[in-house]
Amino acid sequence: MHSSKKYKDLVVITSRFPYPLEKGDKLRAYYQIVELSKHFNVHLISTSEHEIAVEDRDQLEKVCSSINVYVIKSWEKWIGAGLNLLNQQPIQVGYFYHRRIHRKIKEKLKSIKPDHIYCQLIRAAEYVKNYHACDKTIDYMDALSKGVERRSEKASGLRKWIFDLEFKRLMKYENSIFEYFENHTIISEQDRNYIFHKNRIKITVVPNGVDRSYLNFENEGVKKTTDILFTGNMSYPPNITASLYIINEVLPKLPKTTKVTIAGANPVKEVQLLKAENVDVTGFVEDLRTYYASHKIFVAPMFLGTGLQNKLLEAMAIGIPCITTSMANNALNATPEKEILIADNAAAFQTQIERLLNDQDLRDSIAVNARNFIRSNYDWETVTKELIELIGV
Repeated sequence: MHSSKKYKDLVVITSRFPYPLEKGDKLRAYYQIVELSKHFNVHLISTSEHEIAVEDRDQLEKVCSSINVYVIKSWEKWIGAGLNLLNQQPIQVGYFYHRRIHRKIKEKLKSIKPDHIYCQLIRAAEYVKNYHACDKTIDYMDALSKGVERRSEKASGLRKWIFDLEFKRLMKYENSIFEYFENHTIISEQDRNYIFHKNRIKITVVPNGVDRSYLNFENEGVKKTTDILFTGNMSYPPNITASLYIINEVLPKLPKTTKVTIAGANPVKEVQLLKAENVDVTGFVEDLRTYYASHKIFVAPMFLGTGLQNKLLEAMAIGIPCITTSMANNALNATPEKEILIADNAAAFQTQIERLLNDQDLRDSIAVNARNFIRSNYDWETVTKELIELIGV
């Protein structure tokens, strides 16, 4: 367990325990904590929807001075969400916020006496928004309201009504919570523009990075056994939508011999049913690096959600050419036709896929340029420097 009196005490608040790394917020929190622990005594305070496995806790024990996890009981989650449905706060804030846990966090803060608090996501903001014994930083990560608005546009009936309600509440909450924190961070400029606060320009962009094991992965000699790969948490609606889009809208336009892999944890029934002779749905994969390396193309038709897509960072770092939407690349800022290819409809995805499958030189060129782009811009140590400076060593 990391501890040093010469460092300031930094409390990190997360709504989910940052391990294992099967969700974007957990991945961001984990790697940021690793970098922050080089400059601060990190005290992790996390809520969780379940008990934490010893081996998962051990991953954070290596870099944290203390760890406190407060498990949200099943009935608390739904009562909290239900109560917020009746008031003016976002439903998901009620899902993660509970007075019982708040009391415990208050006591823990009294004991630690932190020099700074770093709060990840507005879901956890209620626990510390009124704590004023030290400066605080809120990490919006991405514009949650915009992601919910996009889901609302695709929904109907009761689901649409709930998404519309949540979108409006999230937008107001993202605006109001700004005032409770001295510093503010977000994953991309695109997401910053979706935060409707008069001083949103003061929100510091702190992107995600890529683990060194991806940057240093040797993919030479790895046999390319499959044409197309898509990865992600397969219970997350934007990834479900993208998986269905690849198989139902794009694949029928391609040669019948085209093989696709959908890889990622927690595939819902809709995704599981996509499995076919030329479509593999893997579920959880222990080491995604080998999957990236053994595929010719990475395809990410992201039309929902917000933020910076970790899946694109990882694929590009390994050296697999990527095709994605304009929306996803707006956060990434890769150069089209040099470091990435862009497609915004099924016909365009077909064209770009066939270009790459039929042109080895183009595949190699895009892959090399992409890898160099990620090495230069998205190393965790590099991207976290601004956060460290913001908090203040």
